[in-house]
Amino acid sequence: MTETVFSLPTPIEGQHQTDACDSQPTTQEKHKHIRLHGHTGDQIEYSVMVAGTDPFQHYFFSVVQEGNHLRTFSPGNEFVVATRGITYQGNGGFFCEYMFGVAQPSSDLSKPEIINRLIMYGARTDDATGTIVFSDHATGSEGYEKLFFDGNAVCNYFFFVHTPRLPRQLKSQQEELVKRIGKSIKRSTAIGNERDDDLIAELFPLLQDDTAHLYIIKLINRPHREYRDLFRQLYFRCKKIADHDFNRLVNLAAHYNIDPYQQERMRIDVMYRHPDNKRIVDEYRNILLACSDKGEISNLDNARLTRLKTLSVRTKIPGALFQTLDKMLQKEYNLIDREETDYLASTRQILEGLFLREKNIVSHIDHEDMYRLISAKKIAVENRDRSFDQLILDVSRECDEKIRDGADSSLLKDLSRVVAFLDRFDSVANLISQLAFMENVRISKQLLREMLEHKASFDSLQKDCFHELFIKDLFSNIYLGRFGRRKVATLMDGLARIEARASTIEELNQKLHEIDQEERASLILVEHVRDRIRNFYSTFNTEADQEKLRREVLEELRIKGSIQADDMDRLFNEAVITIKKEAMYLHTLLPTIVAEKNLVLREDFLENSGLDRFYVEELEREYYERNELDMEELYQIRKGLN
Repeated sequence: MTETVFSLPTPIEGQHQTDACDSQPTTQEKHKHIRLHGHTGDQIEYSVMVAGTDPFQHYFFSVVQEGNHLRTFSPGNEFVVATRGITYQGNGGFFCEYMFGVAQPSSDLSKPEIINRLIMYGARTDDATGTIVFSDHATGSEGYEKLFFDGNAVCNYFFFVHTPRLPRQLKSQQEELVKRIGKSIKRSTAIGNERDDDLIAELFPLLQDDTAHLYIIKLINRPHREYRDLFRQLYFRCKKIADHDFNRLVNLAAHYNIDPYQQERMRIDVMYRHPDNKRIVDEYRNILLACSDKGEISNLDNARLTRLKTLSVRTKIPGALFQTLDKMLQKEYNLIDREETDYLASTRQILEGLFLREKNIVSHIDHEDMYRLISAKKIAVENRDRSFDQLILDVSRECDEKIRDGADSSLLKDLSRVVAFLDRFDSVANLISQLAFMENVRISKQLLREMLEHKASFDSLQKDCFHELFIKDLFSNIYLGRFGRRKVATLMDGLARIEARASTIEELNQKLHEIDQEERASLILVEHVRDRIRNFYSTFNTEADQEKLRREVLEELRIKGSIQADDMDRLFNEAVITIKKEAMYLHTLLPTIVAEKNLVLREDFLENSGLDRFYVEELEREYYERNELDMEELYQIRKGLN
């Protein structure tokens, strides 16, 4: 443990927390605190903070030379920071901010205001009653690897309290501390933001004891923090990370030998906390939590969830965020509880005919059966029903057991073929969805070659199977924008021409690249024109105003080298028309639609304006928030159109 920095009683480190303390009539004096900061080994950084009305009169730590350990103590309490881990005894416990997607108790999961995990020493949940039971056994140890694996990957806190006013029995002390400060710990934003002064200011007055001393030990994994901060810097820049920037993350992880699971935890947590992502993901979670009261997902709830999932693709929100919630909440609350649907019954029939047949009967899955399985998979995905995947897992387990008991090993070959087709379905569905709904999606020649192989495989099951599974319904999706429609149509036409040997992979790739460039130029133009109009032009109706605006915008973008596309004049004119339509809808049509609940007028505008429905819905949301209208009313208006 080297380079230990002592922050002893000085006016700077022993800060007065006047507001928090003065608000508590039981605390007669303003409390102060001392901070001891240092690190152990190359990776773990610590801060030990002691708060009280007069903490400078108490000796609270010692450095054990043998083993180079830091020991923090008070009568009856001890916490040791060692090279490979920590040990503790006495009252208190552990707390940290929940990372997104980690398993949480149902009592915490159902309350969005609870954002932190709190574990008291010697506490456990009684399985019979569901209540917390305390014991006098409050001694333990933990290695750093497990500590940052089970807790927060970056920052974790421990605490204990000394005061003669606590009960003598340790379990009674623990119960009393939970009553006084547990609620605040589980809801404090200071923990995740590492605002230690604010945390102390929140907790110490709650002890309601002038003689008390609050000890807080903060442990930080420095490599994890560096990885997390770099990923957040890169991701928050534009919600995507270029290959050369991602290589920086790969090299950093390799340098510190950061566990892949920990990397994934930190990336998902950072992506969730992006403001644009968090709003949508939290709404998704809140809908699922509301469904838990009913025990099922209604048609309206499912429509909302589906809209959010579609919006997430459009706004580049990682699907992993929603998949994590689905696994946690639908399993936790058993939201889907209904009789087996037709497509699941069909799936079970096919698989039982394969795996539950008599041993002397040969029954392989043919093309028709495979098509029925893939179609069932498609319906399950659309219905957000994970029962299909669970059925496949159950059959896979049964297959393994039968082969272990002597069944024909060809069972595994048939099952592998089924799983391979299901994996193909997931791969194609994800790629088509990205191409249709996401901006600036680059499709490589290698991906086009794979897509050609996938198409041939699906079409071998049934004529036009690929189009039926992935394209037919897509073109009727009201959220499919003009560029997404062009890209998908170009892809399908190009694949057909390649199959007919009338074109090549290179030609198709070039066409998709050109549409991508035009889409990017169009988006940049709309953004710059809108900004120019907002800041410099009160009107742009005359040809002279529009010509001046056109010259300024195109010259600015040319100098910056922001865009490269043909026919910039046409794209500029389209940008101006788009902005006019947005303004007309926001200031003229939307107030009428809201006042009259005129669904026909809204749908007529959306169908004929050519505007992106995602953006129009954002305009509507901002309008409702700005005018403090009931958001439920907006959901009901949209319900009539979905």
